[in-house]
Amino acid sequence: MRAVVCRECGNDAAVQIETLPEPVVDEHGVRIAIASTGVSFANLLVLAGKHQNTPPVPFTPGTEVSGIVIECGAKVSRFRPGDRVAASVRNGGFAELVVAPERTVYALPEAIDFDAAVQFPTIYATAYAGLVWRARVLPGDTVLVHGAAGGSGLAAIDIAKCLGARVIASVSSPLKAEACRRHGADVVINHREQSIREHVLALTDGRGAEVIFDPVGGEAFDESIRCIAPEGRLITMGFASGTIPRVPANILLVKNFDVIGLYWGYYLGWSKQAAHPREEARVRAAMAELFAWCEQGRLRPETLARYRLDDWRAALDRLAAREVIGRVVINPVASTPGPR
Repeated sequence: MRAVVCRECGNDAAVQIETLPEPVVDEHGVRIAIASTGVSFANLLVLAGKHQNTPPVPFTPGTEVSGIVIECGAKVSRFRPGDRVAASVRNGGFAELVVAPERTVYALPEAIDFDAAVQFPTIYATAYAGLVWRARVLPGDTVLVHGAAGGSGLAAIDIAKCLGARVIASVSSPLKAEACRRHGADVVINHREQSIREHVLALTDGRGAEVIFDPVGGEAFDESIRCIAPEGRLITMGFASGTIPRVPANILLVKNFDVIGLYWGYYLGWSKQAAHPREEARVRAAMAELFAWCEQGRLRPETLARYRLDDWRAALDRLAAREVIGRVVINPVASTPGPR
């Protein structure tokens, strides 16, 4: 099979498409012909050797895929060849084939195409875990979403609206603001032109946002702790700004708010501390609800651009330019049957 292979992190010349043996299916494995794989900011960090979950070299990047099952291990009971699926993988997504453990593979409804599907195993699932499980968003809550036009941000807007929240989206351009409004954001703030803190406080009569979804870190986090409501919940789940913030404990004390860490890999069993066995059932229930909301038209995964496997560098360059709205995907096997 053909795959992108990184043989040295931080060295572009050491990342090339190679021909590799097909991945071996173990007794709990599901081999998938990849129709679509998501391109994320985390991929850039992994290839640079700057991500906390960078695997040992050589490796193939890519952690979220969709496609057709072509082989199942002896103890796999949920799937069979020919099934349409979406899956989370530790790595290996920038390839024609991948083997995923059955516990992180999900049956894909016919109504959801492969490019949209790759947003669910990580992006929509992370937003769901943050807003539903960890922050416990209630109808009527005000939810502030940073980086709101990216894949994570649009997913958070979609889910917050499903939960009956009022959404304030923070973006950096008019084009991104338009995308957030398409997804149902009630108010959009251009943080390059407006003060996030001042506008959130004005929009909430001085109270602040009950929940803040932050995949950005840096200045966005600093602004957040100054416009969060008393007993609010600030979800930190990424640092796209490149700056990991520090939490001033005195403000925590005065405002009685929670800072909530969110690492989706924990629920998949990829953390150093193993997830509780019940997490697989909880994740499958969440995925079922997300797929149902999508079929109802309440979630609208947005794909900005599609690339062939040979053009993987162009896909990552598009993301590095920080002008992506929604997601960029790679289609490794263009002939994979089913909707695309």
